[in-house]
Amino acid sequence: MLTLRKASERGAANHGWLKSFHTFSFANYWNPDEQGFSDLLVINDDRVAAGKGFGQHPHRDMEIFSYVLEGALEHKDTLGTGSVIRPGDVQLMSAGSGVAHSEFNHSQHLGVHFLQIWIVPAVAGAEPRYQQEHFSAAQKQGRLQLIISPDGTDGSLTVRQDARVYAGLFKGDEAATLDLPPDRHVYIHVARGSVDINGQRLQEGDGARVRDERQIRLSQGQDAEVLVFDLRPQERPQMP
Repeated sequence: MLTLRKASERGAANHGWLKSFHTFSFANYWNPDEQGFSDLLVINDDRVAAGKGFGQHPHRDMEIFSYVLEGALEHKDTLGTGSVIRPGDVQLMSAGSGVAHSEFNHSQHLGVHFLQIWIVPAVAGAEPRYQQEHFSAAQKQGRLQLIISPDGTDGSLTVRQDARVYAGLFKGDEAATLDLPPDRHVYIHVARGSVDINGQRLQEGDGARVRDERQIRLSQGQDAEVLVFDLRPQERPQMP
């Protein structure tokens, strides 16, 4: 069963330098029916103006990853990490016992468009860590590329949770399937374009909760970029 979450139903915030859409409740957007799904707590679709960004701020006990769609995002943290994240890069920061970081638009002339996603960890108080990996368009074209997993399978980044994240690019007759074991939940987010998911059409910014399905099929993409989250069978995140 697929339950659609339309892009137009998301929370929205416009701070001038930052325009953001919130799939789930976040900051000043509160929706009692949208408090995350399984261990997925946040999907923020952010556009940051040139030279602007989020000053240093702390986190703990959260798995936070950024997925850049356009432009470049500059990251710094109290672990000593300094990096620039571009399209194709996946950045995963495990906040653990505590870390502070900043995220700024790397360009003084162009905007940056990225997704910031939070997954609740299975353990509290773990050692903070930072990971970053590049996944090329060729790796994602017409297929679902594993980008995050509990054990780092196939070069994916390692998350402290029973969760797997796939990224795919689809156009024309390209199609891919994901077989699911019993009793798994799935969340699908269409970052760009449009695509059919098990026969239902999803547009840019749309999402879908998936329950009681043994296979996910993505097809008939129109310049589509999609994230698929394979998750534990629970309705809402629970902090460790």
